[in-house]
Order: sequence, then structure tokens, then C-alpha cells
Amino acid sequence: MRRWRVAVAGAVVAAVVGGGVVACNGVSVSAVDVPVTFDAALPVPPLAPSQVDADGTRTFELTAQEGTTQFVEGVDTPTWGFDGDLLGPTLRANRGEQVAVTVRNELPEPTSVHWHGMHLPAAMDGGPHQEVAPGATWRPTWQVDQPAATLWYHPHPHGRTEEHVYRGLAGFFLLDDPQARDVGLPHTYGVDDVPVVVQDRNLERDGTLDLEGGELGVLGSLVTANGVRGAHLPVTTQRVRLRLLNGSTARTYAFGLADDREVLQVATDGGLLPAPVPTTRVQLSPGERAEVVVTMTPGETVRLRSFRPELGRIAAGFAMGAQDEFDVLELRAAAELAPSPQVAPALTTLAPLSADDATVTRSFDLQNREINGLRMDMGRVDETVQVGATEVWEVRNLDAFPHNFHVHDVQFRVADIDGAPPPPALAGAKDTIYLEPRRTYRLVMRFEDHADPDVPYMFHCHLLLHEDEGLMGQFVVVEPGGAAKPDGAAGTPPAPRDEGTTHHHG
Repeated sequence: MRRWRVAVAGAVVAAVVGGGVVACNGVSVSAVDVPVTFDAALPVPPLAPSQVDADGTRTFELTAQEGTTQFVEGVDTPTWGFDGDLLGPTLRANRGEQVAVTVRNELPEPTSVHWHGMHLPAAMDGGPHQEVAPGATWRPTWQVDQPAATLWYHPHPHGRTEEHVYRGLAGFFLLDDPQARDVGLPHTYGVDDVPVVVQDRNLERDGTLDLEGGELGVLGSLVTANGVRGAHLPVTTQRVRLRLLNGSTARTYAFGLADDREVLQVATDGGLLPAPVPTTRVQLSPGERAEVVVTMTPGETVRLRSFRPELGRIAAGFAMGAQDEFDVLELRAAAELAPSPQVAPALTTLAPLSADDATVTRSFDLQNREINGLRMDMGRVDETVQVGATEVWEVRNLDAFPHNFHVHDVQFRVADIDGAPPPPALAGAKDTIYLEPRRTYRLVMRFEDHADPDVPYMFHCHLLLHEDEGLMGQFVVVEPGGAAKPDGAAGTPPAPRDEGTTHHHG
């Protein structure tokens, strides 16, 4: 489907969704409109203030509110943000800390705040069962019990997630581990350790956000880094660590440097990789994160580019518009750079997690906006998992276009893809993974802690249009021998689905 986006304030701010290069008023424009110069300073999300209560709980506050942002100079676009006009501050906590977040909703409709990638009780997860009404406050609290990682937070209201994220509600949640050994990674926030969320949007003629999308969702022509189009990052150290987050609702990016030099990928969704992975491409589908270390020389300039992603065996019509190449962020090295340590050859030792230890295998087929033939039902529990269990989830994309798969609460490992070992960049802890069409991904996960038969977690496609249209399911974690409570989390009796796709191994 082709849709035209024409001049706003004398500049082409959007071109085509679902097409390659077309003529707009007689001029050829690409689907992504890249500025000629990158003269706007990259804003670094401020660290959210916190206080430690008498009981030792580190407490944050977040307010979801309306605002205005100029994606194009001179054009005011209504947006939403946390504690501001767009996006939100970075929350930061240590492993072992008890944290609490007071969430206030000053929006005109209900929303929620999901702690994406966090291991925490289901009632604190911020999914569609924990919506916050306009004018209301929600205060989840939990103990951080997972390795250092780059996580994020975003809304998760049922049927409205895509729009709420697209309007601007998102932020980073960084976890640190004071006991972890020093492996030479840049670590000064905002200087040589910089979070970068990449998103795309379309604007209407009047500057308002265009919320319509195609089969995949919105593939926007305005691509921003930390909410700014055409941004640059001043680099003052020999090495800089970029914490990359794909905060888009549909587009997959294949990040690399424009001159094709190698970077070191040091982490993925759930934390550090066992060893640095030298690479020229880091592909992220919506919701995925990666940390990369870039080495710079004094006085040089290089751009972070999104190259054509490897989407797999995909129908050509769906590939168009999702496979543009464009620059995202410019890195500008100072004339003199402070020295940086070498990154260690070994980064971390991952806790053992093997498919051989699994006692249950579950199958999930994604097709026609359904998982295993079912669309999301807030009153139905799809899977019941025993606390402490190690399981294998076999996930297949049976459609001819992209999906991905996100599991709440756990960080999984990729056991294999169509029977083959995963590439080194997928050797770490993950909570979201891109699904190429017609392939099978075996994911290994352990469900530690937080049994609750009343409140479910979610599993779903993180192409958010697909999630909103029903490509999502629910699972509860129960004590051994337990079952989902008959009253259900949504106030209606849950009906466990046919267990024909669940296989128990001796």
C-alpha cells in the first residue's frame, strides 16, 4: 500500500510507506527522509532522580503527560512523554536493590508502564492488567535480581500499545551489578556510555502524527535518535559505548558504521555477551537492544547507519519500505581524545541454561494475527508454567512477513534456529527475538520465582500493530502442582487452551 506524505513547512518530512523511491511533486524522494547535515546535538536522557526510603527501597517517580515536540523545525507536533514532552528519563538501579516507581497518569486515557526485560512479579509487570486510569497513580515495587543490562520501559495498554509508544512514551532502565568485575567497558553516563533509542514516525500536513500504517504497522519517514532528527554525538574518548534500543513500532534496523569498520558488540537484551563480537552489522527488531563499543580517532566523523536488514524468506511486497538504508546519528570525535581501556576478551560467564535440562516443550505458531489459532483474550490463560521449571519454547513464524517474539519476566537463550546453533551475537540472554518467515526458533528459559496463579504475564509479537490486533497470549507461573485460579486475572473465568502442543519429557 502506498501513501503519500508531502511538504510540511516547506520540507518533505515523509515520503512513502510501503514503497521504495517515488516522485513527490516531480521530485524523487526516498521512503526515509535523511537530513543533509546532522547539526542538532544528541540529547542524552537525564538520569531520573530517586530517593532511598527508610526501609532501603530506591523510589522513582514517573508522570505520563501530554507535550509538544518539533521533529521538523517550526512545526509543533503533539506528543506524549514521561516527565516531559517526549520519551522519558533513564531509571538506574543496582542488582539486589528493592525499587519502587510511583507512576502518575496525566493523559486523557488509561495507559500502563511495562518494565521490558525485567524479572519481577506479574502484578508489578505493567502489562494490560495493570492499567492506570487518567488522574490515577500506581506504585509497583520489586527487588532487582538479574545481571547488569540495558532494559527499557514503555506502555502496554490492551489494544493501544502501538499508539502510546508511537506518541513518545518510552525510556531506558539500566541495571548495574556492583559485584561484576571490570571488563574495560566505557561507563561514564552521557560521556562515553550513551543510551540511543531509534524511532521512526510520519507526520500529517498539519504536523500531527500520522497513526496509520500498512501490514507491518507504521514505517515512518522521519527517523530520530533520542527524539531528534539529524543529531550528532560529540565524542571525547577513544572508545564510546552505545546502548542501542529499537524503539520503533514496526521497523527493523541493521546498524553499522557508514565506513563499514568493525565495532564490538558486547551485550544484548539481557546483559553482557560471553565475549565481545567483532561485527559490521547489529540487527534489531522492535524492542531489541544491543550494546556496541566504537573506537574513534581524533578529529574524525562517522555516521551510524541503518543498512538493509536481513529479513529472511519474505514476500517482496512486504520487504519494500522496510529495507531502506539511511544515516541515523553522526559521531564527531574531538581533536584530542582521552584514552580508553581495552575491552576484555572475556566479558561474563552466563548461568547454565540448556535445552537438555528442559522438562517441558511448548509450541507457538504465529500466523494470521493469531498464536496457535487464537487471538488475545484478557480472560483466557493460555499456558500454565511451574515455578522453577526449565522449558523449551518452539516458536515459528508461518506468515510471509516479519514477526518477532517477546516473553515477559524471563531472559531466554536461543538454543537453535532450524536446528543450527545461533550466531555469536545471539549467544547471550534475550527477551525479544526477530522471527524470519518459515523458520523455527527454539528458546530455552527458566521460570524462577514469582509464582502467582491470579495474574498473568504476556508473550507476544513486538511489532506493536500485530500485538494490538491480537497476536499475544498469557501465561501464569504457579507453584508445583498448582493451576490458574478460576476467577482469572481479568475478572472472568480463564479457559486454559488445548494442551495438545505441550509435550512433557520424562
